[in-house]
Amino acid sequence: MNLVIDVINLFKEYRNTNNLAVNGISFNIEEGEVFGLLGPNGAGKTTTISMLCGLLQPTKGDVLVGGMNFKTHPNDIKKIIGIVPQDIALYADLTAYENLRFFGNMQGVKGTQLKNRILELLDVFGLKQKAEQKISTFSGGMKRRVNLIAGILHTPKILFLDEPTVGIDVQSRNVIMEYLVSLKQNGMTIIYSSHHMEEAEKFCTRVAIIDHGKIIVIGTPKSM
Repeated sequence: MNLVIDVINLFKEYRNTNNLAVNGISFNIEEGEVFGLLGPNGAGKTTTISMLCGLLQPTKGDVLVGGMNFKTHPNDIKKIIGIVPQDIALYADLTAYENLRFFGNMQGVKGTQLKNRILELLDVFGLKQKAEQKISTFSGGMKRRVNLIAGILHTPKILFLDEPTVGIDVQSRNVIMEYLVSLKQNGMTIIYSSHHMEEAEKFCTRVAIIDHGKIIVIGTPKSM
C-alpha cells in the first residue's frame, strides 16, 4: 500500500463565527485512487479540500501529502498537486490561451512545451477554436472546462477537484467526466468533492460521506 495522502484528526474552526467547519476527521488515500468527498452544501467538503491542498491552515491536526506536510515542504508539495477550485479562477478580460499561459508559467511549464500542452488540452475539451476569445464571452460550462485545464497543465501526480461539474450543461459535464475517467485510467490520484452520488458511483473507487464537519462513513460506492 502506497499512501499519498494521510489526514490525521483534522479540525478547522472559524473563530470569528465559532463555526467548527471540520470536526476531527481522519482518512488516508492510496496512490491511484479516486477518493470522493460527498455531502450537502455546508457539510465541510470545500474546507477539507482547501486544507488538503494547502490553501487553508488547519486549526488542529495534520495533512501529509506524499509523506510531506505543508509546514516543512510547501514548495515540494505544490509541484506534485493540481487544484481545480469550485469558484471559477480565471481572468475574464484575458483569452482562454492567455489564462492558461499564465497558470502554466506559475506551475513551471514554459515555452513550446506549454504552448503544445495548452493547444492539446483545448482540443481535447472542444475549445481549440475558442483559444483567442476572452473568457468573458464563454458559457458557464466552457469556463468550467478551462478551469479544469488550468489545474492539470503540469500533469500533477495528485489532483484536487472541488465540485468541478456544479451548475453546468450536460455536454460540458460529459466532456469533463470523460477526461477525468481517462486520468483515472492513467493512474492519477484524484480527490473529488461533489453532492452527486451518481457521479461518485461511476467514477470513485472509495467515498467518504461528510456532514456537519464529520465523516459519517467511508467505503466503496456500491457499499453505500
